[in-house]
Order: sequence, then C-alpha cells, then structure tokens
Amino acid sequence: MVEIAVAVVDPETPGNVGTIARGMKNFGLSELYLVDPPELDPDGEAYGFAGHAREDVLPNAETVEFDYLVENFYTVGTTAITNEDATKHVRYPFVRPAELPDELGGLDADACIVFGRERVGLTNEELARLDRVCSIPAADDYPVLNLAQAATIVLYELRELTVEATQHPEEAHERANEHEIEGLYETFDDYLHDVGHPEEKVEKTNRLFRRLVARGQPTGREARTLRGVLRRGAMRASGEIPRGDGDGDEP
Repeated sequence: MVEIAVAVVDPETPGNVGTIARGMKNFGLSELYLVDPPELDPDGEAYGFAGHAREDVLPNAETVEFDYLVENFYTVGTTAITNEDATKHVRYPFVRPAELPDELGGLDADACIVFGRERVGLTNEELARLDRVCSIPAADDYPVLNLAQAATIVLYELRELTVEATQHPEEAHERANEHEIEGLYETFDDYLHDVGHPEEKVEKTNRLFRRLVARGQPTGREARTLRGVLRRGAMRASGEIPRGDGDGDEP
C-alpha cells in the first residue's frame, strides 16, 4: 500500500501548520515535512491549533529542502483552479482531490502531498518540478481557499487510502455472488406465483425487485436470509405452515 506524506512549503503562519497537522491526525497521516517553516513554539499557535497532533505529528515534523521532496517522493502539488489549458501545461492537466485515491492507490512509490504558501501557493517553477497537480473545484468568482481549509479537503478525500483501508478492513462489503443473486430472483418469482400475485404484474414486479436488489448489493448471508423469508411466506400462504406456527423464530 502506498505511504503518503504531507509537506508545507514556506508557511507564514504557525497556526496553519498546526491545523494541517491536526487534519493529518484526523485522517490517518503522520509524516509531515516543512520547507522553510516559521518557528514553531511549543507554547504558540502551531501547538495550540494542532489538537492531539501536538503529541506526535507536529513534534516529529522534519524540516527539509524542496529538493528532498522531489528526489524522494511521487509528489502531488496543490493549487487553486487556474483555467489553464493544454497549451500551458505547468498547471494542466490537474486532478481533483476526490480522484486522488484512484491516482495513488496503485502507486509503487511513496507519495507526498505538497501545499504552498498562504498568499501565493506554489510557484510555477516549483509546480514544474512536481509529478502531479491537484486543484480543488470552487466558485469561479472566488476559487482561492485558505491554506488550512484546502489541506483539510484534500486529506479528507485521501481517507480511502489512509483510514478506511487500514483501520476498518472488516467493513469491506462482500456482495453475494451471481449464483446467490440469481437464486434470490428465482425464489422471489416463485413467491409471486405462490401467493397469487396478478399474472399480468409478475414480470414488472420481478423487474422492480431486480432493480431494488441491484441497488442494495446484498451480501451472501442477506440473500440467503431473504430467500428463507420468501419460501416461508409462500409455504404459509399455501397452508403448508399453519398461521402462528413458528412465530418469533428468526428466518
């Protein structure tokens, strides 16, 4: 799995460094690099804004040269929407934050998300040395975001790689296989006939049920449980199971 670091180039405000460190902590990142940072007083804004990141992310931040980032990482520079086109390729093409997990997920290298200065961001010369450019879509009349806000948005979009994939692997959704899904459709069709659903409506009802199941993406256990409920309902409708028998049992 790709390892992702964060770098801030020439930040002017210690508070922004602290806020970015806090965002990193929120979304499962810990490796912070600073290029030409201001002094980060343990009793000042940076640590005051860092929350729990004051315990590890911020004190472990490394001060490096810009060259270090270029030489050691697959770099993604961040900038405002620029309206650049293919004839001006320094800032074009750019990727949006929501696209970063797909961009970085299969990467066989360490990556670093690089943020620039509060007022002017990253220069064209700096961006030209980075591997990729990421821009946050915003309103045309005011597309420029505060540094800490922009960082939080980008780090949030990376959570698929930094939080969900590492901390909650047991929550991955395993859809029932096609054999189980088709069996559920067949059981539902049998159910419609067994309970006397109007014949002229069976085809449409089956189609609606397929759409519902397709949206729901049931697991194998869910599909099997639903089939059991439908079979039991059909048996009860036909009198094979007397009403009241087995009430309260789980399907």
